[in-house]
Amino acid sequence: MTKQPTAMKNQNQRPGLPERQGLYDPANEHDACGLGFVANIKNVKSHDIVRDGLTILENLEHRGAVGADPKAGDGVGMLIQMPDAFYRKVTADLPFELPQEGAYGVGMLFLPPDDAARATIEDIIAEKIIAEGHLVLGWRDVPVDNSDLGYSIVPTEPVIKQVFIGNGKDHEQQAFERDLFVVRRLIELAVKAAEIKQADGFFYIPSMSSFTVLYKGLLLSSQLGPYYDDLRDPDTVSAMALVHQ
Repeated sequence: MTKQPTAMKNQNQRPGLPERQGLYDPANEHDACGLGFVANIKNVKSHDIVRDGLTILENLEHRGAVGADPKAGDGVGMLIQMPDAFYRKVTADLPFELPQEGAYGVGMLFLPPDDAARATIEDIIAEKIIAEGHLVLGWRDVPVDNSDLGYSIVPTEPVIKQVFIGNGKDHEQQAFERDLFVVRRLIELAVKAAEIKQADGFFYIPSMSSFTVLYKGLLLSSQLGPYYDDLRDPDTVSAMALVHQ
C-alpha cells in the first residue's frame, strides 16, 4: 500500500480522530444529527418507552444547532407506535368513533394560523382521502404548551391538528398503509398547486400512518415533552421510540 504524504496526512487529520488507514479517511468525517432508539424486544407497549425516548433526546441536545435566540433549535422529533387506547380516550367526546386498531390511520398536520387558508387545506385533505376510497372519521386539535418557545419561533408556530382516517376499502393493514402514503403525497401536491400564500412555512404533514405517529417541531430536544401534552399522558404507550435531534 502506498504511504500517504505527510502534508496530506496532516491536512486530513482532525483532533481526536484516528489516522488515515485502509479504507478509513478522517477527511470523510462530518458532524451529524443525533439519533436514538429504544424498544421493548417483546413488543410490550408502555409509557416508560416514551419517557425513555424523551430522556434520550435530552441527552442528544449537543447534536442540535441553536440560533441567536437560545430557545430556537433546528428541530426534534419522536416516532412512536399508534397509542390506540390514548386516542380512544381523547376522542371519546368528539363526534366520531374509532374503528378497531389497525383499521384507522392518523395524519399529523401542521396548518397555517390563517383561518381561511387552514379551511382550504382541510378541504383538500378531506377531498384526497375520500377520492382514494377512504373515510374522514374526524379531526382533533392537538394540545400544546408554547410557553417555553423562543421569541423567534413563536411567529412560525403552526396550528397542529390530527385527522383520523378510516379504512374504507376493507384492505388488510399493509395495503391501507400504502394508500395512506399515496394520500399524503396527493395532499402535498394539491396544496402546492393551490398556491396558498398563507400556507408558506406552515403547512407540513409529519406523518400519516396506521402504524405510527410522529411528534416533532422546531424545538430544542428538552422542549418536545413539555410542548406536546400527548407525550406526557401515561396512556400514550409504545413498544419503541425513535428520536431525532
